[in-house]
Amino acid sequence: MASGVVSPVDDHTAFDAADDDMVEGGRAIMMGNVEFILIAMAALVAGAVNALAGGGTLITFPMLTAVGVPAVAANVTNTVALCPGYLGATLAQSRDIRGQMGRLWLYVPPSAIGGVIGGILLLNTGERVFRTLVPFLILLGSGLLAAQDRLRTWVMRRSGSTGSQSASETWAFLPVGLAAVYGGYFGAGLSVIVLAVLGLLITDSLTRLNALKQAIALSVNVAAAVFFVFSGQVVWSAALVMAVGALVGGALGGRLAGWIKPETLRWAVVAIGVVIGAIFLLR
Repeated sequence: MASGVVSPVDDHTAFDAADDDMVEGGRAIMMGNVEFILIAMAALVAGAVNALAGGGTLITFPMLTAVGVPAVAANVTNTVALCPGYLGATLAQSRDIRGQMGRLWLYVPPSAIGGVIGGILLLNTGERVFRTLVPFLILLGSGLLAAQDRLRTWVMRRSGSTGSQSASETWAFLPVGLAAVYGGYFGAGLSVIVLAVLGLLITDSLTRLNALKQAIALSVNVAAAVFFVFSGQVVWSAALVMAVGALVGGALGGRLAGWIKPETLRWAVVAIGVVIGAIFLLR
């Protein structure tokens, strides 16, 4: 059995502090109503946050670990559970995705491949490395987004023409693919990083870039989730409860995105990334 997942033999040892039947492979989670409500509410908020700014994983992941799921299994379960939220958010912003089909064909394939690569890396690295890298990557993404306007101005000044801008947009699939690897490894802050990359290399409204970000994040998470389904590390009881909450939250958040000013959305993302990154760094 993969490390980090509690076997049926020793689950009483691992989960005496919580209720003791939380294991992978579809077994029932014997938790109280309070724990189930907390997980569902965390997923609801995370779905909305992912739709608006990104970083929802850092709401659900700590909640799963708080109720006793090992860190790697919690991350795997979280990825699977939040897929409906990404789908709901993407569908809710479908109007802003229209007219961007060329970008989708360019960015979705490397995003899916990167998501699988990240999932493979997650299942083959220890939790210490996993925990060490997360805060730095989140803070990096937040810093890029905070400097988005100045960086975009610098890029446009150096490009000097629409043709160069088109070239930079084409080559954006490389950093998007690298961000997807991180997203498959640990999704917290993926939307922040992707939105920062898109804002740096593509000239468009933040609302349209946010919609494109949703489609990219969806492809990353679906690819990683399909891979994780066969890993034996998904805690299905928790995943199903979270999936419902994430779907509702993602749909609600996606519809609210068009009503928020671009500046408000940008700085909300920055604030979420900095605060959560600092919390993980201190831990």
